[in-house]
Amino acid sequence: MANLKVNTVSGIGTEGPVLDGGLHFRSKNYLTLPKGTTAERTATSSGISTEIGSIRYNTDSNKMECYVNNKWMIVSTSSPNLDGGDGRGFFAGGTTTPFPTPVNTIDMITISTAGDAVNFSDLTQQVREVGGAAASKTRGIRAGGTISGSPPASTHTDTIDFITMSTQSDATDFGNLTQHSLSFGSSTGGSETRGIFMFSMQASSPTRTVVDTIEFVTIASTGNSNDFGNLTAASQTEQCSSSPTRTFKFGGFNPNRSKQVEFITTATTGNAQNFGDLTRAVSRGAPCGNATRGIYAGGEDDAALTDEAEKIEYATLGNAVEFGDVVGSGREYISAVSTPVRGVWTGGGPGSLTNTITYQALATAGTGIDFGDMTAAYQSRGGFCNSHGGL
Repeated sequence: MANLKVNTVSGIGTEGPVLDGGLHFRSKNYLTLPKGTTAERTATSSGISTEIGSIRYNTDSNKMECYVNNKWMIVSTSSPNLDGGDGRGFFAGGTTTPFPTPVNTIDMITISTAGDAVNFSDLTQQVREVGGAAASKTRGIRAGGTISGSPPASTHTDTIDFITMSTQSDATDFGNLTQHSLSFGSSTGGSETRGIFMFSMQASSPTRTVVDTIEFVTIASTGNSNDFGNLTAASQTEQCSSSPTRTFKFGGFNPNRSKQVEFITTATTGNAQNFGDLTRAVSRGAPCGNATRGIYAGGEDDAALTDEAEKIEYATLGNAVEFGDVVGSGREYISAVSTPVRGVWTGGGPGSLTNTITYQALATAGTGIDFGDMTAAYQSRGGFCNSHGGL
C-alpha cells in the first residue's frame, strides 16, 4: 500500500498539487473538507475561478455544497436523522374540549411508525391558538398565540418556547417576538439554522389587526426574534412549510380566502414573492413536505370544510395540483409533520374536535391511512419535527 506524504505545500492561490488517477482513503475515521461561509465561496470573489465538481461545507447553512453548472448547489440528503431517531413529530398547545379550553401539553409521535401519541412535556404557559412553529434536528420552537379569552377581546402572547427533542423535559423560555402575534397551528417553517414565523395577526391590544409580518430566530441560540420582511399582502390563518432553501406560505384570508402560495429564501431577509396558486381559495389547513415537495391538506374553502390535499414542487414556480384525501374528513385548524417519505396530519374541528391521526406517502397521491390517536381531541396545535423538508 502506497502512502501519500506531504511535507510542504506551495503554490497557494494557484492550482496546487494535482493527483492523477484514483486516490483511496482507507481510514475508518473521517475526511475534513474545505469549509467556510457563503460569502467565502470561490467563484463569488473577483478573480477566483472554481472547477466544476468541487465540494465544500457551508458553515452558514450547515450543508454540503457542490459546484455544478457554474454555481454552488446544496448536496441533498434523504437521511435527516443521522443524529439518531426515526423522525419525531411534536404537537404543542392548542384547544381541547370542552371547547375552547387552552392547554400547555406537548404530544409526540414517531413519524416512521404508526401508533398513538404520547405526552412529551409541557409549554411554559397554556396557549389556545398556537402561533409559529419551527425546528432543527435537535430543537423545537413554539412562538406566540392566544392564551385566553375569545375574539376580539382575547389575550395573546409574544413568548417563544423551545424543547430539546431527545430529552423529555418541559419547554424553556427562548425569547420574545417583536409583537404579540398569533396564527393557527402553523407547521414547521425554516431550516436547520433558522426558524421562520409568518404571522397572521398583531395582537398587542384587545383589537386584533391582520398583518403581513415575517420574523425569524436562530434556532441554536436563544433571544428575541428579528424582522425578516413582509408577505405580499396582509392575511390570516396562513401556514408554512420549507425546502432546504425556501419557506412557503399557503392560502389564508383577508377578508376573502386566498389561493396564493408565496415564498421567501430562508437564509436571506426580504419580502415574499408569488409562487403560484392552490387549486381553490382555502384557509386553516396544514402543510408539510420533504426537500422537494410540499403538501397542503384540509381547511375550509369558499364552499365548505374540505378533506382534499394538493401539492407543489418546491424547485419551480407554478400552481398546485390535486393530491388526494389525506386527512380523512373535512377539517380545519389541523396540524402536520413529516419525514422525507411520509406526511402526518392530526386534530381539528370545528364542533366536535377529533383526536384522529392520518398519514400518506409524500411520493404518491391517495387516501390518508389511520396512524393512531392523539392523547386527546385537539385543534390549533403547533406542529414541528426533526425531519421536515427544510433540514
